[in-house]
Amino acid sequence: MIKDHFHLTVADILKRKNFEHAHVIAGEKGIQRFVKWVHVVEVTSIRNLLNGNELILSTGVAWRENTDLFVSMVKEFLDNQAAGLCIEMGTYMTEIPMEVINFANEHHFPIIVFSKEVPFVQITQDIHSIIINQQYQMISDLENYSQSLNKRLLTIENYEDILKCMFSSLDVQIIFRLKNQDYEFMPDINLLEQKTIIHQLKEFKINRCENIASQPIFLFGQECAELFIYSKNLPISEYDVLILDRTATALAQHLLRDMYVEEKKRVEEFEWLYGWLEGEHSPQSISEYFAQNRVKTKANEAAVLITKLIPLKEKITQDVTYLKLLFRSVLEQNGFTVFSVEKRNEITFILVNNRAKKNVKERMKTAIESILESEFIRKQCSVKIMITAGSFSGNLNEVHKSYQTAKETQRIQQKMSNKADYYFYEDLHLYRLISQMSKHINLQEFAAEYLQPVIHYDQKYNGKLLETLKVYLECNGSKQEAASKLYIVRQTLYHRLQKLESILGEDFMEHEKRVAIEFMLLVQDYLTSSHSIVNHNKYRKLE
Repeated sequence: MIKDHFHLTVADILKRKNFEHAHVIAGEKGIQRFVKWVHVVEVTSIRNLLNGNELILSTGVAWRENTDLFVSMVKEFLDNQAAGLCIEMGTYMTEIPMEVINFANEHHFPIIVFSKEVPFVQITQDIHSIIINQQYQMISDLENYSQSLNKRLLTIENYEDILKCMFSSLDVQIIFRLKNQDYEFMPDINLLEQKTIIHQLKEFKINRCENIASQPIFLFGQECAELFIYSKNLPISEYDVLILDRTATALAQHLLRDMYVEEKKRVEEFEWLYGWLEGEHSPQSISEYFAQNRVKTKANEAAVLITKLIPLKEKITQDVTYLKLLFRSVLEQNGFTVFSVEKRNEITFILVNNRAKKNVKERMKTAIESILESEFIRKQCSVKIMITAGSFSGNLNEVHKSYQTAKETQRIQQKMSNKADYYFYEDLHLYRLISQMSKHINLQEFAAEYLQPVIHYDQKYNGKLLETLKVYLECNGSKQEAASKLYIVRQTLYHRLQKLESILGEDFMEHEKRVAIEFMLLVQDYLTSSHSIVNHNKYRKLE
């Protein structure tokens, strides 16, 4: 059933048997107005009586012999979006004032008069039965459409088939647009018409109109596409909007299925991608792989993200697949071509830049924060994720260097006492130096030379000198700020600083010594966390 069957107009009603002896005396240009209900009005106060699109039946008793009141009533009907006015002539009214006719003609508001008496109850029963049957038919057709669409989803190969199915049900212009791609039209129309409609779609987002309806399509909380319907001659109906909504849902399911199938295919690419991370492929090999897989890139810059998955529940397999889809969707929207490798509760993403190089890091941060703040991560995900980003590589055959630095960042992240959700290799600065130094010298002895007396004092007297030293240095020697952060009075802080001077020397805030102490505090933090991890792992083995 096409949508016209759900549009009951004043013109349709004029063809009914009860209107055989009725004729339009004013506002004939408005007989295509929609009728959603019939209402009898014999009063002058209608503010709470009408909801819009009602056909008014009246004898005119409330405004007989009062032309000004009659005009005022017609204006109120118009303001309340009534479909038209039907008046029974003879009982109370014998003619319609010219002022009323002129006003109705000016605003295309149909006024219909009955030359013979017709019981209003017959009219209301007749028209209401049509409207109720239409509503029933609409619900039935929607159900049939939904069932048909669900069956087709099992065999449909592309979203164009879904759009064709929608067009066959509505017979209106359909416009579909994937995120950051061109508008697609079903059926296809010439370029001039396309430009005209696209302009109207852009206007529609600012000023809504009755000839256009739209429905965004979301995957993982991100808008991935938008579906429009456009009717040049008739307003969009309730039925159109319901079909639009069901079609958008089907498109979302189809797009999700396509993404899922693509993700499964990528599992087969694991061997090649892992070789890329290990530096086994030449520039020519990488170019051939991109060509075979129709991967287009605009630049050679790349970086590696390692996402560590820490299970919060026993089974995380399904969540891993959706996590990869989520990462891919968000990162692609931020200008990256994404490759992924999954191994032992860890997903490694290779990001190839597709935009200007100058804001690569900012876009990566934006994408990571968007992922971490997504509803799926916050409410549904069964894993905690820790992300590390390697250095930025200017050549695709040097991705292995970014991979190595991402792994180094991950090792440092695990040893830091105050772990953030994500780190960039280039932001770790001194921690990178400490990590390299720990491979060659005994940092424990190195740190002890500066900090052991302070640590020993704290162990013996619970003096909190190490904490005070850290905060005082972080506050650049500001006593007021340090006391505030430590939640102590200034006198207590002065006492602790005097003790630190006696242990470290009065010159501990002089430049070179201060830098050395700050560095040793970082070393201490690094070593303390490492020691805790070792002890924790030993404890778990004993269990």
